[in-house]
Amino acid sequence: MKLDAPTLVTVTVFVMVVMGALYLLSWSQARQTRALGFLGAAQIVGAAAVTLFGLRDVIPDWLSIGLANAVMLGAFGLIWGGARSFEGRRVPFPWIAAGPIVWLAACLVPPFYASLGARVILSSAVAGLACALAARTLWHHRGERLPSRAPAAILLASEALLIWARIPATLVLPAPPTGTPDQTFWVAALSFVALLYTVAVSVLFMAMAKERLEAEQRRVAETDPLTGIANRRALADAARRLRAAGPTALLLFDLDHFKRVNDTYGHAVGDAVLIGFCAAARQVLPDGAAFGRLGGEEFACLLPGASVAEAAATAETVRLAVATMRPDLVPGLAVTVSIGVARSTGKMGAGDFDTLLGLADRALYQAKAQGRDRVVLAGPDLRQVA
Repeated sequence: MKLDAPTLVTVTVFVMVVMGALYLLSWSQARQTRALGFLGAAQIVGAAAVTLFGLRDVIPDWLSIGLANAVMLGAFGLIWGGARSFEGRRVPFPWIAAGPIVWLAACLVPPFYASLGARVILSSAVAGLACALAARTLWHHRGERLPSRAPAAILLASEALLIWARIPATLVLPAPPTGTPDQTFWVAALSFVALLYTVAVSVLFMAMAKERLEAEQRRVAETDPLTGIANRRALADAARRLRAAGPTALLLFDLDHFKRVNDTYGHAVGDAVLIGFCAAARQVLPDGAAFGRLGGEEFACLLPGASVAEAAATAETVRLAVATMRPDLVPGLAVTVSIGVARSTGKMGAGDFDTLLGLADRALYQAKAQGRDRVVLAGPDLRQVA
C-alpha cells in the first residue's frame, strides 16, 4: 500500500481541525469543563503545525522546521494541560511554554539547527515527556471510576513511547536525503500515526467528559441537596443491592419535636439541626452502612450482616452522639432522636425492604409514644433498648 504524503497531511489537518472545533463547541456549552478548551486548542495548534510540516520545501525551513516543531510542542503541552485541568489540577503554563521556548532557543545555535539527529532527539524528548505526563496525570486519578480513563492513559503512554522510539532510531538509522522516496514515506507514515492518535485521544477524552457528566448527574439524582447524604431513591437502590447479602438491619431515625424547632427558631436553625444530625450519625456509623434521608426529619440506615444486638448497639451510639449536639446558632437547644430497629431474618426479596421499613416504622412509633429519645426493637413484642 502506498502512503501519499500530501493526501495524508491534508486529511490529518482536516480531522484535527474538526476535532478541535468539536472540543471548543463542547467547551462553549460547558464552560466549567476547561479541559475541553485546552484540548480543542491543542487540536487546532497541532493542525497548524502539521500544515507547516507538510509545506516542507515549499516554505522556508525556519517555518517548516523551526516554527513547525515549536507549534507542535505547544500542542503536546496543551494536551498535558488539558489532562491536568480535567483532573482539577493547576495548569502549569510556564512549563507548557518551556518546551517551545527551549526548542526555539536551541534552533538559534547553528550546529544544533544543522543536525537533523539533534533536532529529532530534542523534539521527541519534549513531545514524549508531555504525553507521558498527561498519561501519568490521568492514571494517578483513576480512583474516580470513569471507564475511558485507563484506555486514555494507556494510549497517551503508548504515544509517548512511540515518540521516544524515534530517539534510538535516529541514532542507529541513517537519515534519508531530502526529497527522496524514503523521506516521503516517513512523512506519510508519521502523518498517518498522528491521524490515528488524534482520533483515538479525542474520542476517549470526549468519552471521559461524558462519563463524568453522567456520574455527576447520577450523584445529584441520588443525593439529598441539604445534607449531602443519600436520598430515598439511593437508599432503596442500596437495599436492592443488599438483597443477596444476607440478613440486614434497618435503623429508622426521627428527630424529636423537629416541627417545634422550625416554628420556634426558623428554618435556618432547622436546616442546621438536620445537617448536624447527619454529621454526628456518620461519625459513629460503621463502615459499609448505607445512610440516607427519607424525607423531612426522617432518616434511615441499612446495616448489612448486623445482628439484632449489633444494630441495637449502633442505634444507641447514634442516639447518644445526637444528644451531645448543640447547634451553633442556638447553643442551648437540646436535640434528641427516636430510633426504630428492624432486622430481616434472611436474604431480602423484592418487597422485603418495604416490609422491613414498615416494621422499623412501627418500632419508631412506639419509641415516640413511650416518650421519645430512645431505641425500640421491632419484633413480636416490641422491646425498648434505651
